[in-house]
Amino acid sequence: MSQPALPSSTAEVEVERPAVVVEEEAAKPGKGTWKHAAFHMATTIATPAAYAPLPFALASLGWPLGVSSLVAATLATWYSSFLIASLWNWDGKKHVTYRHLAQSIFGFWGYWSIAFFQQVASVGNNIAIHIAAGSSLKAVYKYYDKDGGLTLQHFIIFFGAFELFLSQLPDIHSLRWVNALCTFSTIGFAGTTIGVTIYNGKKIDRKSVSYRLDGSSSSKAFRAFNALGAIAFSFGDAMLPEIQNTVREPAKKNMYKGVSAAYAVIVLSYWQLAFTGYWAFGSQVQPYILSSLTVPQWTIVMANLFAVVQISGCFQIYCRPTYAYFDERLLSHKTANHFTSRNNLIRLVFTSMYMVLITLVAAAMPFFGDFVSICGAIGFTPLDFVFPALAYLKARRRPQNTKMYLSLLLLNFAVVAWFSIVAVLGCIGAVKFIVEDVKTYKFFHDM
Repeated sequence: MSQPALPSSTAEVEVERPAVVVEEEAAKPGKGTWKHAAFHMATTIATPAAYAPLPFALASLGWPLGVSSLVAATLATWYSSFLIASLWNWDGKKHVTYRHLAQSIFGFWGYWSIAFFQQVASVGNNIAIHIAAGSSLKAVYKYYDKDGGLTLQHFIIFFGAFELFLSQLPDIHSLRWVNALCTFSTIGFAGTTIGVTIYNGKKIDRKSVSYRLDGSSSSKAFRAFNALGAIAFSFGDAMLPEIQNTVREPAKKNMYKGVSAAYAVIVLSYWQLAFTGYWAFGSQVQPYILSSLTVPQWTIVMANLFAVVQISGCFQIYCRPTYAYFDERLLSHKTANHFTSRNNLIRLVFTSMYMVLITLVAAAMPFFGDFVSICGAIGFTPLDFVFPALAYLKARRRPQNTKMYLSLLLLNFAVVAWFSIVAVLGCIGAVKFIVEDVKTYKFFHDM
């Protein structure tokens, strides 16, 4: 049988394609500015749940290794973010999701690998920050009613109900004003927490503060592994192509500016809080820095409120890969404009199922630090450190300058090798501590 003739017009012929390799729908022109991109990035990365564990991570590594790990992770993710932004239309097509960008470079396995890591990162992140939001809400509640009977699980459920409401917003761009508020809350949280940490540190007898790494060699090693996973988590941003899709042209230039602005906020907040927190409390600092603070109480309440506001936006950003996956398979794109009530009902059902799952796990196993580490090791390390370096080497043309090419090759492979090791070690440390916590605490423990 002869092959059908190709159409002479430039219109695309609609064919049925397997779900695995569904091509992106025609990308709508982005409307956001570089400032909106910075808001989205700062909301996804610089969340209190990400940098509040950093003093504890430094305490598990000690000053030399802790500081060097934090600085290296900052520079590596900043560099990786520029690499991903530069691949926006590397082959002449706009790749509006991380999955489709990976498919365009690595094919079938690229799509499904990124889909897996994105789901691990987004689900794990949302469990961790759900616990953090519940803890902050409980701290505010206890300030006003010390004898109140509500537990951590109640506040986790309250937060889940609020996130279900926000989940009905259609896309990331519709969250831009929420995320603008969240970015200012990030700055408010950082400024308040850093100030209160220094105040508490000065109140403590400095001679009683120890920076020694206690315990056996094996326990110190596992704590260090866990800390590396926590640092990887703190720089997690598995949503760069999705964010770039919301930005107006020139998308690359605007994204570069947005990345730089977001990382300016990150450096000012992350480094200051990590260093002051470890300085103030030494090896006794808690996994969630707010738990180490004691006075003045009203400022601690304010920091907790900033944390809840910021986490509410971050949670939404990380819901979106899962929602997009269900949108592709469950919602009718052809009839979306005619049957909006039906599609909205379907969306309400699967967002409710997602929120119930996240809320249930967070309430049953509120081990904040452990989820942070395992999420960073398994989810964010491949997405934010390993994949960008490999994708750039494969997708970009080899530069004519041999020295530049060799430098890029060496730098990218160094990032891939080191952070692959971090992923393995962080996963080992996190699993060990989760197993220990499950033995120590009962399910639905009121932490």
